[in-house]
Amino acid sequence: MEFRTILAAVSGGKASAGVIELACRLARRFSSHLEAYHVRLDPRELVVAIADGLGTPLSGDIIESATRDAAAAAERAHRIFTAAASRHALPLQSEPPPPGGDPGLLHRASACWREEEGYGAVKVADRARLFDLLVLGRSGRVTDEPYSDAIEEALLSSGRPVLVAPVEAPATLGEAIALAWNNSPECAKAVAASLPLLRQAREVFVLSVGDVSGDTLAKHLAWYGVRAAAEQVFPVKGVGPGELVLAAARDRDCDLLVMGGYGHSPWREMLFGGATRQVVGTSLLPLLLSH
Repeated sequence: MEFRTILAAVSGGKASAGVIELACRLARRFSSHLEAYHVRLDPRELVVAIADGLGTPLSGDIIESATRDAAAAAERAHRIFTAAASRHALPLQSEPPPPGGDPGLLHRASACWREEEGYGAVKVADRARLFDLLVLGRSGRVTDEPYSDAIEEALLSSGRPVLVAPVEAPATLGEAIALAWNNSPECAKAVAASLPLLRQAREVFVLSVGDVSGDTLAKHLAWYGVRAAAEQVFPVKGVGPGELVLAAARDRDCDLLVMGGYGHSPWREMLFGGATRQVVGTSLLPLLLSH
C-alpha cells in the first residue's frame, strides 16, 4: 500500500490548521495528490440543524445568519488550505495526468480544493472511499469531547484508514511510532495501513496489553524492513487499556499512535473513556485508526 492520494477534511474550525498541515507534509513526503475537502451545510438542512425541537418556525434572520456563518467557515477553510499549499510548495492540480502522458507526473506531489454541500460526516466518509488515507481533526463543535461523529462515521463507512490530527501539528510525524496490538482484525488493518510510515520510522514499538504478545508482529515486520521492539504494557487496576497504551506511547516519545478503531461504544470507552478523554482531547498525539 502507498499513500498515492490523501483526503483532508477541512471544516474551517480550530482543527483545520492541524489537519491541512499534516496532510501537506504527508503529500510532500510521499509524492501524493492531496485533496482538501470542505462540506458546507446545505441551506435546506439548516432548519433541521438549528431547530429547537418544539416545532417553532425559524425566522428568516436566523437562517440567513446561519448561511453567512457557513459561508465564512468555507472561506476560512479555503484560506487555510491555500496558505498551507503555498508554504509546502504543492502545485495546484485538480485532474490526474492524461493516460499515455509523462509517468513522472504521477509521482509528484500536488493538491486541489473541493467543496460540496450536505451533511459533513456522511459526505466525508463517502468521498474518502476513493482515497488511500483520510485526515480528520477533532471537531470544535463538540464541547469537551475529543471526537466527533465524523471520526466514527469515517471509520464505520469509508473503509479507509483515518489519521486524527491534533489542533496544532506536532514538529514531527512518524519518527517514533507506537503500534497498539491485541491481535484483532482491526489492529491488523491498522498496521497494514501504516506501513508507508513504518518503513520510514526511526523507532517502532509494538505495545500490547495483558496476555497478548507483540513478539510475532515485531519479527514479521522485519520482512518489510521495519525494525520494531515488542513491549508489554502491564494492566493497572482501574486504568483502561486505551489509557495505558497512550501513556506508554508518550513515555517513549512517540509522535504517532497506530491502533484499531471499533466505531461503537466499547471502542469509544477504550480510547476516549475516563482520563483518556483528557489525554486525547489535548491533541498532543496524532492517531492512525483503522476499522
